[in-house]
Amino acid sequence: MKAALGAYVTGLIFSVGLAISGMTQPKKVLAFLDIFGDWDPSLMFVMVGAIGVYSIAYRLVLKKEKPILEDKLQIPEPKKVDRPLIIGAALFGMGWGLAGFCPGPALTSLGTLQATPLIFAVGLFGGMFLFKLLRDRKLI
Repeated sequence: MKAALGAYVTGLIFSVGLAISGMTQPKKVLAFLDIFGDWDPSLMFVMVGAIGVYSIAYRLVLKKEKPILEDKLQIPEPKKVDRPLIIGAALFGMGWGLAGFCPGPALTSLGTLQATPLIFAVGLFGGMFLFKLLRDRKLI
């Protein structure tokens, strides 16, 4: 129960941060990505702030014997750069550039009850399903 409550509070803080920063506004994200047009660099401060907080928090977490809400740290091992990673990264970037949403802000925006984040979420989950189907059949 503690872990579920921690996940909920963390997700809530993350969602509020996305909304306050403007990451849930596709026009703002697309303006950030349009470096040769009407560029809006304000989201760069959001990214720099996030990188700063993460780099400090990560180092502090590694010094602890165990996490607050779990029994052990779960740190993924580095893996090789392979074809599925490159294809996935390219699809992610194209989706972000076309829609102005990435998964976190899109799911946060579902609360607005607007069609755009709902359509994006359907495509997101459809793509995840399609990937699993292709991977299970060893096609990728």
